[in-house]
Amino acid sequence: MRKVYYIYNPKTQTYDRIYPTFRQKALSMLRRLFWGMGLGASCFLVFFIIFGSPSEKELRIENSHLQAQYNILARRMDDALAVLQDIQQRDDNLYRVMFQADPVSPAIRQSGFGGTNRYEQLMKLKNAEIVVETTSKMDRLHKQLYVQSRSFDDVIGLFKGHEQMLKCIPAIQPISNKNLRHTASGYGLRIDPIYKTQKFHAGMDFSAPIGTDVYATGDGVVVQVGWQSGYGNTIEIDHGFGYRTVYAHLDDYRTKVGKKVVRGEVIAGVGNTGKSTGPHLHYEVRIKGQHVNPVNYYFMDLSAEDYDQMIQIAANHGMVFD
Repeated sequence: MRKVYYIYNPKTQTYDRIYPTFRQKALSMLRRLFWGMGLGASCFLVFFIIFGSPSEKELRIENSHLQAQYNILARRMDDALAVLQDIQQRDDNLYRVMFQADPVSPAIRQSGFGGTNRYEQLMKLKNAEIVVETTSKMDRLHKQLYVQSRSFDDVIGLFKGHEQMLKCIPAIQPISNKNLRHTASGYGLRIDPIYKTQKFHAGMDFSAPIGTDVYATGDGVVVQVGWQSGYGNTIEIDHGFGYRTVYAHLDDYRTKVGKKVVRGEVIAGVGNTGKSTGPHLHYEVRIKGQHVNPVNYYFMDLSAEDYDQMIQIAANHGMVFD
């Protein structure tokens, strides 16, 4: 209903009706229009801030999906880097050891990318941290894979020139131990079972019944058969290329000095002679007169899973027999 305005007329002592001019009507309409527009804009702005536009809503959903994908990719990159690290360790501690080659320098394996900031443009993105981190992992994986590929090329080259050497390298376990149950103790500092003091254990112990077959672990020539103090009945084989193996605490000999043996040939039986607390074989690998960890020389016997299990078992400090 339209509002009607009156004004008091003192002369006639009555109320006279006021009729607004066109200008007043126009201004009133404009005021109402501006107020309506302002109220509408305010409501729209509040709605826009709280709920956002449809396109923004879609962008937020898409951004959430992208972030989830980056998180998944980052975890997969971590897994890939862990697998690569295991391959690198095997390369340095197994394959290169076999050919007496120096390991790849950590500085080369872990070297980064020089020059200007590779990720400067990525820092402008909304989720810059996870994008840069994932991209950095990808670059690191790519670089380390390249270095590892070149390393394997070197190993293949060493292999081609060392076919005879491969026959002679100790490459199997000295007793039948497919389920690894005969593994008693590994290489390193151990508690002496008799004197109860810490002592360096220069080989690996394999527990087995007396008389169990003992095998030559690589082609070579038997250079010693006889008694050694502490070792008891002992056999030593010279494999050439700087490699020698020792088999101690034997019960009997099934070879002789000067005999050429091949990998897998039975040379003795497990015993309990010398400084020994139970039937077992003490086995050593030496390179150029230096003791090395025999666990790295079972590559013809063990799968990757068995190798990991063997390392865990060999770290046992409580099962030293000599």
